Amino acid sequence: MNRLRLFLLLRHHNSLALRRSPAFEQSVVARVMMVLGAGFMIVYLLFLGTMMAMPACEGRLYALLLAMMPMLWMPIDFGIRFTVQQTPAMFAKPYILLPMPFSTVIENFLVNTLITGYNWVWFAMFLPYAFIVFCGGATLWEALAIVFCGMVLIITNSQFYLMVRTLVGRSVFWWVLPIVVYGSWWLTILIDEDLFEKQMDLLSEGCGAWWFPLVCMILLVGFFFINRKMQLRFVHEEISRLEKKEATMKHVTKFTFLERFGLMGEYLKLEMKSIMRNKAIRARAIMSVVLIVVFTLLVAYTPMYDGYVMLNFWCFYCFAIYGITAMVKVMGPEGNYIDLLLVHHESILSLLKAKYYFHTAMLLVPFVLMLPAAFAGKFSLLMMFAYMLISSGLLYFILFQLVVYNKQTLPLNSKITGKNMVENGMQLVIETLAMFLPLVLVSALVLLLDETTAYWIMSIIGFLFTITHPLWLRNVYTRMMKRKYENLEGFHASRQ
Repeated sequence: MNRLRLFLLLRHHNSLALRRSPAFEQSVVARVMMVLGAGFMIVYLLFLGTMMAMPACEGRLYALLLAMMPMLWMPIDFGIRFTVQQTPAMFAKPYILLPMPFSTVIENFLVNTLITGYNWVWFAMFLPYAFIVFCGGATLWEALAIVFCGMVLIITNSQFYLMVRTLVGRSVFWWVLPIVVYGSWWLTILIDEDLFEKQMDLLSEGCGAWWFPLVCMILLVGFFFINRKMQLRFVHEEISRLEKKEATMKHVTKFTFLERFGLMGEYLKLEMKSIMRNKAIRARAIMSVVLIVVFTLLVAYTPMYDGYVMLNFWCFYCFAIYGITAMVKVMGPEGNYIDLLLVHHESILSLLKAKYYFHTAMLLVPFVLMLPAAFAGKFSLLMMFAYMLISSGLLYFILFQLVVYNKQTLPLNSKITGKNMVENGMQLVIETLAMFLPLVLVSALVLLLDETTAYWIMSIIGFLFTITHPLWLRNVYTRMMKRKYENLEGFHASRQ
């Protein structure tokens, strides 16, 4: 069997695996929402491509869009890929013992990341931009080169993202790599705005040169083969469970001060020890904290988001981002031992309360980081309290509804070969509400009312949801117990 036939066969197997997933029949709403989201993104990119082409034509900088790729569009694409692109999934595991080169399986996955439908959505920005600059004086070669180089850079970014996600799985310090790669382009604007303009002019000239498409292709091929080597090594290690064993006994942290809270205190200790001991959970928690710190510092201590609307927008997400990233898969890690939790009466209710108190305490991180900026006059304390309460109240109320519907086990230590987490429709609806409903409420109040009144109303709404958490947590627990056999079946089926 030649490589092409093998590649097509593996793609067919992957399609069948998705159709045989227990969540496939429940994902009609999820697929519809993904199509709507893709449609919205296409319309938005069409608008951006059209708007950016106009100043490019006026300044005769036809390659302006390409010059902006490494400092703006590629970082945005990198962030979006957290929701649309996975690292090598469980499809690699069934083929490990078959009489075929394991490298072929990894290559199949890498090629799939190159031709995935998400990459081609970016055509919606490059095509109108190229057409307008062509009408504005660019040559046909320049217009075609803009589309070609733009798509090659987006595809190259997919390989860079995959490389970073793989390295971060080994050590969280690898987050420095994307920060340096994307952030270094903005250093000149902090040093001197005139220097930044000169940099943009040089980039525009370089991106419009005849040799630039060749550079883009070299980057793509280089990242592809780097990823091939990395994935062959790391995926095989994880499948084979080749982990280093430490001979010495680690120091055990007891958190004795939590014993006064009884069973709930034990679950608080479990929450913290899970983060400390389990690689997958620790990586997720560290990534969430890093996002909090980065966004909070950007919003509070740079002029990047000084506009009234954007300041409110990002200030809310500074408080919301930990809950959104860490609680989307709530009860997933507990799926590894859910049977033991169900043995004791109302044990899961105590677990839910412990999770709520832990995630509420995490809201103090952005609050403390923002205090110096608040004292300097950039924020008001009322504004910060409003966003903290709306997060601990309304946002967490929405996110905890996922407890009822999440039924796929998350591995505690495996990261590269994680399972294909296909969402059902209800999960995606709840996640979408968590992402946008509090923000819509915040935006409406801020725009319709004066600032002080809006923050007081948000504080009251958030405070009411916060103090009534025992009531809605019990409601969540009751509804989950009605579905416990269905959820147990899902947890059992999705364990490694």
